Amino acid sequence: MRARIVRALVVLGLVAALFVGAIGAVVMVLEKMRPVPEAAHRCYAELDGTQWSLNPEQAQNAALFAAMAAERGLPARAVTVAIATALQESKMINIDYGDRDSVGLFQQRPSQGWGSVEQIMDPVYSTGKFYDGLVKVDGYTKLEVTVAAQAVQRSGFPDAYAQHETRARAWASALTGNSPEALTCELRDPLPGGDVARLAARVARDLPSADVSTDAGRRTVSITPGGLGGEDPSAAARTRAALAHWAVAVADEQQVVSVSIDGRTWQRDSGAWTDTDAVESALRGPDGVVVVTVAR
Repeated sequence: MRARIVRALVVLGLVAALFVGAIGAVVMVLEKMRPVPEAAHRCYAELDGTQWSLNPEQAQNAALFAAMAAERGLPARAVTVAIATALQESKMINIDYGDRDSVGLFQQRPSQGWGSVEQIMDPVYSTGKFYDGLVKVDGYTKLEVTVAAQAVQRSGFPDAYAQHETRARAWASALTGNSPEALTCELRDPLPGGDVARLAARVARDLPSADVSTDAGRRTVSITPGGLGGEDPSAAARTRAALAHWAVAVADEQQVVSVSIDGRTWQRDSGAWTDTDAVESALRGPDGVVVVTVAR
């Protein structure tokens, strides 16, 4: 009798062990079937210890706003107003639809004299038209952001722009060079075959006063302030920081893998700014030159 009980217990133990093993195998299979979490694909501007994110498409549009403001000699406040306005109107995406006949980054309406649909869908044109309106607003730099935006847009929701002010201010501060190394992006791996000519064309579109040269062999584009900024050392430093941040903000669209300026480098694979010598001394350009490397 006792032997039978022992054998029964042994059998039950084996069955239990097999059952547990089977559960473990199923769990392992399910774990392998679980989708791998997607890599981070965001850009961030830090202000007062807080990071404010945008997706890469929004970031490259914000970079355009800052670049065009620099070309026009407009202050960081103008960039803050532009970013807050576009975030409210279109989520800062160049959309071809909207309320009634509104289209584009700022949801401008052809029927209200902003231009044709084709013109408004050109980000450079629409941004220029927004700034044309903003500079006509008396004392806009001292107005609340939502008041300045509403003076241009004449929206049915005049207070809506206020909710985007802090995010817009963080990005404007970084993109105008007032907050060095405050802008970074965590991006997926770049597509192969980055095009230095394409990047140079983007520089020419956004920053026509900047000087640019390309090196196809090294796959680099070098950018200097050219006619931007001024001779004051602090202003020149801000301009260089602004150019470097512009390059990081367009990194996803342009397949950029690194941006170097004055001994510091942003790397796409780490999403961080580090000493250039700690990365690769070949990335270092002459002082004051932003060296942008695209993917091979």
